[in-house]
Amino acid sequence: MGRTGQQMRQRTLKTMKQSATATRTKPRKTPDRNARLRYWFDGTMARGTSALVMWLAAVTLVLILVFTVFILITQWAPENEDGSKPGFFKQLFNSLMHALDPGTVAGDTGGWSFLITMLLLTLAGLFIVSALIGVIATGIDSKLDDLRRGRSLVIENDHTVILGWSDSVFAIVRELSIANESRRRPAVVILAEQDKVEMEDELREKVPQLRGTRVICRTGSPLDLGDLALSNHGDARSIIVLSPDGDEPDTEVIKTLLALTHEGADASAHIVAEIQDPQNLDAARLVGGDRTVIVDKRETIARLIVQTARQSGAAAVYTELFDFDGDEVYFHADPSLSSATFAEAVKAYETASIIGLAGADGSVRLNPPGTAIVGDNEIIAIAEDDSALETAERSSATIDEGRISAIPPVPEEPSKVLVLGWNERAHTVVRELDEYAAPGSTLEILTEYGKPDVPALNNLTATVRHGRTSERASLDAYPIGEYDQVIVLCYSDELTAQRADARTLVTLLHLREMVGDRTKGARPSIVSEMLDDRNRALAQVAHVDDVIVSDEILSLILSQLSENARLEAVFQDLLDADGSEIYLRPVEHYVTAGDAVTYMTIVEAAARRGETAIGYRVSAEADDPAAGFGVHVSPAKSARFVIDPLDRVVVLAED
Repeated sequence: MGRTGQQMRQRTLKTMKQSATATRTKPRKTPDRNARLRYWFDGTMARGTSALVMWLAAVTLVLILVFTVFILITQWAPENEDGSKPGFFKQLFNSLMHALDPGTVAGDTGGWSFLITMLLLTLAGLFIVSALIGVIATGIDSKLDDLRRGRSLVIENDHTVILGWSDSVFAIVRELSIANESRRRPAVVILAEQDKVEMEDELREKVPQLRGTRVICRTGSPLDLGDLALSNHGDARSIIVLSPDGDEPDTEVIKTLLALTHEGADASAHIVAEIQDPQNLDAARLVGGDRTVIVDKRETIARLIVQTARQSGAAAVYTELFDFDGDEVYFHADPSLSSATFAEAVKAYETASIIGLAGADGSVRLNPPGTAIVGDNEIIAIAEDDSALETAERSSATIDEGRISAIPPVPEEPSKVLVLGWNERAHTVVRELDEYAAPGSTLEILTEYGKPDVPALNNLTATVRHGRTSERASLDAYPIGEYDQVIVLCYSDELTAQRADARTLVTLLHLREMVGDRTKGARPSIVSEMLDDRNRALAQVAHVDDVIVSDEILSLILSQLSENARLEAVFQDLLDADGSEIYLRPVEHYVTAGDAVTYMTIVEAAARRGETAIGYRVSAEADDPAAGFGVHVSPAKSARFVIDPLDRVVVLAED
C-alpha cells in the first residue's frame, strides 16, 4: 500500500513537470491590429463626455465629406441661378445643414437621386445629433451629480472648518453665525461623510437664521487627506473636530488630528476637538500639539451638572456666558487701569464686569485679591461684545454705604444628595460632589441600569440601590423633601436619546408631584440631564431648577473656543473645584432689605467679601424662560434692584 502511494506521487510530480515545461515552451500570442485598435478606442471612450463629443464630431465630419464628394462626382446637385453647379465648399456647407437640421431637406429641389441622397444624409445626421444630445445630457447630469456630492475645492479664507457631523453641528453653526455678524462675508465649511444635499436640508430646517454667514458643505472623510484638502483648512481661521457616533469615536478624532497636523505646524488655524474618554486625552494632546485645544466631554458635562446642582439657576448663568447671544468673556488691554487695584477696576465700567486678570505668559487669575494691581495684565471682562470694551463708558453710579450688609459668610453644612440614574459621566459627578461637599454629607444612588462604580470618597457616605427611577413606587422610598439636591441622570449608555429623555421626563413629573407647591427655598434643587435640546421645554413643565443638555452646552463651549482659544484657561478655572466658581448667594448677605439699591452697591459689597459680582437673579422671574430665568449677567452699575429675600447675587468666589 505504501509502495503504491509512493508510485502515484511520483507519477503526479512527473505530470506537473511536463505541464510546466509545455507551458514555458508555448509561444505567447501577440495581439493583432484589431485588438490594438479596439483597446485604443476603449481608452479614448473612457475619457468621458469630451472624448465622446470629439468622436461624434469626427463621424459628422467624415459623413458630410463623403456625401459632399459623392454629390460632386455624380453632379446630382441642382444648378444655381446662374446655371453653374455648387462648388466644394458650398456643397460641404449644404451637406452640414442637412446633417444637423432635418428641416433642410424639405426645401430641396432637383432630381430624385439628389433628393434620396440628401434624405439618407439627413437620417444619418438625425442619429448623430440624437447621440450628441444624449452624450451632452449625460455629461451635464454627471457634472451636476459631482456638484451635488460636494467634491469641489472650497475657495475661502479666514473661515471656520467643522469636521464631522453630529447633533452638535446645528448649535455650533447657530452660535458661529451670531459671532460672525461683524465679519465681512463669513463662511463655515462642513466636511462630513453625509450626503451634501441632506446636510444642507437639515441645516436649513434647524438653523433658519444664518445672519449672513455662508455655510458650505462638502462630502468626504476627515481621515482622508484628499478629502480633507477640499475644506481648504490651511487658510481657515479655526477648525472644530466633532466626536462622531460609533464604538470608538475618540480614535477617529485622534486620526483626524493626525491628518490635520501631519504637514507640521505651519498652519495658523487653531484646532478645537472633543474627546469622550479622559483616558485618551494625553494621546490627543500629543498629536494635536500646541495649536490644539482638547475638550474633555465627559468631565466638562459632569462638572456642569454638579455646579448647577449646588447652585440653583447656575445653568442659566453658564449658558449666558458660553453662548454668543448676550454677554461673553473677552480679554481687553486698558492702560488707564494699569495703576488701579482689582477692587477698583471691578467698578470702572458701567455695562461690563471685570472678573480677572490675564498675564503675558498666558496665565489666568479669576477673582484675584482686591489689592492686586492690574499693571501690564490684560483684564478679563464680561461684556456684550469685544467692540463694546473699546468704547466702554466709565461708571458714575453711587454706592449706598448704609445698605451694605455685615452678615459674615456662612460655612457650608453637611448636605444630603440623591442621584437618580447612572451613565458614564456619573462616576465623575460623584467625585465632583465629594470635592464640594462638607464632611458628614450623604449620597444616595438609585438606578435601573448599569453597575455604579463609586469612587473613593472623603466627605460623602454613599448608598447604592437598584430600582426603576421612572416608577413612583421606587421613588416613594425616598423622602424627596429632605434632600438638598436631586440629580437626574439619563440612561445614555443603555437607551437611545429619545427613550432616555422620555424616562428622565417621567421621573421629573413624579418628582414635581412629590415636591408639591413648596417654594424654591423650601424644596430641593432638582437638576436634570437631557440629551436632546428639543426636550428642554418639556422638562420645564416639571418645574426643574436647571436642565443640562449635554450636546448643547458642549456646542457652546466648542464655538467659544473656536473663536478664542485663550478662553480654555478661563473655562477650566470656572469649572474646576480648585478655582473660582460661580455661586448664587442670598442677596441679604450683601445688602440689607429695603428700597431699590444700585447694582454698584452690590458689586462693592461682594468685593469687600473677597468675591466678584457678575450678575443678579430676580426670584420672581426664575420660572420665566423669556426673562432668562431671572438671571441678569453684567447689568449696568446704575441699575436698581428692589431687594427680595429670595433674590440671589451671582458671584465668583473660591468656595
